[in-house]
Amino acid sequence: MAGILITGANGQLGNELREISKQYYGYDFVFTDIDTLDISDASATRNFIENLKPDWIVNCAAYNLVDKAESEPDAAMRINSTAVKNITDAINSTSCRFIHISTDYVYGSKCNVPCSEEVTSDPESAYALSKLSGEQMALIHPFSMVIRTSWLYSSYGANFVKTMLKYGRERESLKVVFDQTGTPTYAADLADAIMKIISGVIRNQFAFKPGIYNYSNEGVCTWFDFATEIIKESGLNCRVLPVLSKDFPQAAKRPSYSVMDKTKIKENYNLEIPHWRTSMVKCLEKIK
Repeated sequence: MAGILITGANGQLGNELREISKQYYGYDFVFTDIDTLDISDASATRNFIENLKPDWIVNCAAYNLVDKAESEPDAAMRINSTAVKNITDAINSTSCRFIHISTDYVYGSKCNVPCSEEVTSDPESAYALSKLSGEQMALIHPFSMVIRTSWLYSSYGANFVKTMLKYGRERESLKVVFDQTGTPTYAADLADAIMKIISGVIRNQFAFKPGIYNYSNEGVCTWFDFATEIIKESGLNCRVLPVLSKDFPQAAKRPSYSVMDKTKIKENYNLEIPHWRTSMVKCLEKIK
């Protein structure tokens, strides 16, 4: 029976993995969050992992307060990088497979066509810098896979979709930036992809290939487009107005274009990825 440890299990992706795990019989899942395993504590992490001896670890734990990280760079680095090293230190002499979740923010704004994994990173914020450092800590382990994702949302937790629904009910109009382009990712789709990779490797359908991979839903949009579709699909009577990023100042710089090329993960792991709009409708139905 394969043992699978999920860290950061109370977040959006962790909760989606918890839900989808019910479809996978014959696997021994252990879900932890900071109350049961603080991965920023090196000795606690080592003891926990050495006692559990998992075959797989999926790290969903992260410091995701993008703007707050500008004033708390040490906290971001501790959770997004040092804690990752604590995991890889604990498994460095084992064949445990490690899947670590990262972000499109590491690309910065240097792409004007979909970014492939070979594009040189260009982090533009403390958050992005901490996530890039976390990737480097993850890849110290020879059996590590880093998955960069973007614009994550879910029926669980706080996210852009839920914020738009809240304001869409309360306000006559909303201002949303239209000069930041990327792809929304439904956390349930990413959880499904992760479990297809794990189960496919266990059943010898394909080989585990370490390295960096991109994963988001298919398609391209701006935050304005995304908000417009959320409001429209929900039947809310709220106008969505396009604004420039400079008119909506935030502490941390956001990538202006972070669409990702998913060819590598689709070909290596035989994945079919849904379009963002199809998945958005699914999530909205679930929230209802």
